[in-house]
Order: sequence, then C-alpha cells, then structure tokens
Amino acid sequence: MKIAVMGAGAVGCYYGGMLARAGHAVTLIGRPAHVEAMRRQGLFLEARTFKEHVPVVATTDPEGARGADLVLFCVKSADTASAGRALLPQLAPDAVVLSLQNGVDNAERLRAVLPQTVVPAVVYVATEMAGPGHVKHHGRGELVIGESPGSAGIAEMLEAAQVPTRVSDNVMGALWAKLLVNCAYNALSAIARLPYGVLVQGPGVNDAMRAVMEECLAVARADGVTVPGDSWAAIEQIAKSMAGQYSSTAQDMMRGKPTEIDYLNGYVARRGQAHGIATPVNSLLHTLVKLLEG
Repeated sequence: MKIAVMGAGAVGCYYGGMLARAGHAVTLIGRPAHVEAMRRQGLFLEARTFKEHVPVVATTDPEGARGADLVLFCVKSADTASAGRALLPQLAPDAVVLSLQNGVDNAERLRAVLPQTVVPAVVYVATEMAGPGHVKHHGRGELVIGESPGSAGIAEMLEAAQVPTRVSDNVMGALWAKLLVNCAYNALSAIARLPYGVLVQGPGVNDAMRAVMEECLAVARADGVTVPGDSWAAIEQIAKSMAGQYSSTAQDMMRGKPTEIDYLNGYVARRGQAHGIATPVNSLLHTLVKLLEG
C-alpha cells in the first residue's frame, strides 16, 4: 500500500516507520531538519525491542501525498484545517485519511475541508523525536479507529505491521476517554515540568485530577457521548505504565513550541460553556498553560 504521513513528528514517524518496516511504500512529510536526516540515512526507529534505519521517502512538500491510498494525518490540532487544505489537491477521490491526533473534533474539522473518507483514531503511544530523523518509542502503540468501509482492511494492515489496532463502533467515546486522561495529566505535567510518576505523588494532585475527570464526564454526557470503561482507573494506570513520560504539552513548552491545550482542557471549557456546565478546574489549567506559553 502507498502511504503518506502528513506531519511526520514523533507519532507520525513511529507509525509510518512501523508500516515502512512491514514493506509498505511510505512518504513522510515533515520539517526540513528531519527530512534532510531521513534522506541521508532513512528513519532511525528506536523501539524497545529493536533499533534500525528504515528506508522511507521524506519531503517537506504536501505533494508527497499524491497517489497515496492512505494518509496518516498527524499534525497538531491547531493546523488541522490548513494542513487539510494543503492536502486537498494531492489526494485521489478514494484515498482514506486517518486522523491520529489529540482532541476529539479533528476528524469533524477535517471533513469540512476534505471530501475523502476521514476516519478518527485514538492513539495510545509514548514517543519522542530524539534528534533529526530519530524517533524513540517509550511504550504502548495501540490504535482504536472508527468504522468506515475500509477500516477493517486498515486494521488488518496495521496489525501485520505490529501495531495493535481495533475498530470501534463508539470511537467518539474512546476519543473522550483519551481526552479525559490528557486533560488530567497534560497541563499539570507542563506547569510542574514533571513526569507522570513523580507528578501524581504531589499533594492534592489526585484530587485535582479527579475534579478534571468529573468535569469532562459531565460535558461528554451533555454532548451525548458515552465514555467507556473506568475513567479513574485509566488515569491511575498511566502513572504506572508511563511513569517517566512527560506530557506532550510539557514537551512542547520545554521546546518553546505552541501547545495543543486549546483542544484539550480548553475544548472541555468551551463545550461546558456551551451547555451551561461549570468547568472551573479545566478552565484554570487552560488559563495557566496559556499564560506560561505566552
């Protein structure tokens, strides 16, 4: 299969690299420093069970997506619409776009600019760009993708590439379940500049996270979304399974990059306001991160 990755950062490089390693033709569309490194030596994929240079095509131009059967759409949430418009002239009518992004409304916003099939996905992976063209995998890696005519085939292809994938008939619930965890951890990790395992030991942190969770659940219910599973157990598990991980928001702030906080705690605050639901903790965390970001 011919695959393009729009937004070849840590997430895009990991999944694109795994697919390229499985024999698919993968084009990574990313920033110049990473592209130059990958053109010289391929993508250096450092997983927990292997380290290898994976041959890929790399470019800074969205034209790299021309003729792709599948596009892994991995840009930051703030860039969803503009990146979608850049892709539009390149995509075949039957191409499928898989949104591997934080937040819950990216697929909806992407459908507003692309006529192709857009499938939302929930991403559970800990990765980082450890250097130009070098992606480091810290843990997990599974995907939950929404239903579409091609979803079963995409899931089968990803499974064959050692990416655990399942198709869900409640992908919005799964997206909200991930959003809950992000809202509980991302801002606090960024403000304190602490990894998850240390963060949760702080006084009052568990109470703050529980309050974030309750606000998120109230807003999700008002939006008509059923969030599956035990949300608090999922929050607690993250500190155990990713104890040394800093949130993506913390990583962005430490690198002086814009964060996605508007699409995490900020999104919950906006949806709460639309429904007349108070979200004081999410609103405060959003405000604090925006102040620090500025």
